[in-house]
Amino acid sequence: MSDCFVGVGLRTVHYPHISSKPKIRIKWFEAVSENYMDTKGRPFEVLTSLRRDFPVALHGVSMSIGSASGVSQSYLAKLKELINHIDPFIVSDHLCWAHFGNVSYNDLLPLPLTDETLSLVVNHIDFVQSYLGRHLLFENVSSYLTFKHSTYTEWDFLKEVVRRSGCKLLLDINNIYVNASNHRFDGCEFIDAIPNDYIGQVHMAGFTDMGTYYFDTHSKEVSDPVWNMYHRLIQRHPTVPVLLEWDEDIPSFEKLENEALKAATIWSSYHG
Repeated sequence: MSDCFVGVGLRTVHYPHISSKPKIRIKWFEAVSENYMDTKGRPFEVLTSLRRDFPVALHGVSMSIGSASGVSQSYLAKLKELINHIDPFIVSDHLCWAHFGNVSYNDLLPLPLTDETLSLVVNHIDFVQSYLGRHLLFENVSSYLTFKHSTYTEWDFLKEVVRRSGCKLLLDINNIYVNASNHRFDGCEFIDAIPNDYIGQVHMAGFTDMGTYYFDTHSKEVSDPVWNMYHRLIQRHPTVPVLLEWDEDIPSFEKLENEALKAATIWSSYHG
């Protein structure tokens, strides 16, 4: 890689700008899978057109890989159809649960970090990867509670998931910082514990200080402490794709792109 492979999330507010075919300086886009699985309308047309010019990653928010009931096969069938159409270079989702029976909580809920959960998650990942015929990435989520009966640190649990399933991590550095602050652990220890070959992608985003805890809002610029953690990672892992997320109070595409390209500038300070 001759430079930083940096991208941004594809958001509907930016469709008019992107469709005008401007000069775009980032390298790739990430699309939320569910936004394109049940439509053949304009969103699908925009994504299809964009894919002709840029690599695309598909990032899911409702696979619910940690749910006791497993992953919906109807969901996977729709995801597979989208994958076959788009040919993404990455397919990812979150290491969490979001469904119980027929009830969806519309949230990315944390898992108890136990051997029982580990076996459940690995079995589900094995099934999904076999069904889709490809390896997936799973993202570490932000959380606002922990379970007393957890027996793993978050980073050791993630490493075991990767080791046993063959998936890779979508390492969200903002989520590491948020959780480290909320749950009182050393985020740098987390970063340092993850082997390079376990990491398939990185997310960067902004959080909101709620006074007594940090909330992962994706509504502002990346904070300096999160950029510092990115410095720490990118020094040793120059080839990982990096994505800037911004999902609330979304700025102009130009501002989003400039924020993302800060990652490339930092990359260049070590590898340029």
